[in-house]
Amino acid sequence: MDLTNDLARLALQEEQLQFDVFTNDTAWQLGMRLKDAVEARGKAVAIDIQFTGQPLFFFAMPGTTPDNVDWIRRKRNVVLHYHRSSYAIGLELKKNQTTLLDKAGLAVRDYAPHGGCFPIWIRGSGFVGTITISGLPQREDHNVIVEVLATWLNCPLSELALSDTN
Repeated sequence: MDLTNDLARLALQEEQLQFDVFTNDTAWQLGMRLKDAVEARGKAVAIDIQFTGQPLFFFAMPGTTPDNVDWIRRKRNVVLHYHRSSYAIGLELKKNQTTLLDKAGLAVRDYAPHGGCFPIWIRGSGFVGTITISGLPQREDHNVIVEVLATWLNCPLSELALSDTN
């Protein structure tokens, strides 16, 4: 994994994967697409989509535990704080050899800078919510969200996808 290239690709994802409109129905359909994408991999995750602080979609697949729900909360807190993907924040911390506690006083019990939470942006309006999954290795959690969003938003995945390697 090349941190510099990954961070550039993550910034591009956050710039390109934005909505013109986002509704409760959008959240439901995206949540179901995430569920289908993970099931197609033969895996299990918990999925959470929130819009302006309101939960619009939640599903815990068989095989997940309450620990996955806590990971969702902690990853979501990172995105709510920085308005960036939790994976991007984690890689920036790694690149700078620091932690959220050292950088911003944010405790690990409430903040997890690990892949799996992506910001919801509406063009012309700004940051409005989060899409989070937990249950796969962090890079895969992140990649599943990006794949589903790229398809939904008609963005070329080949230009946005991270490599599959850790």
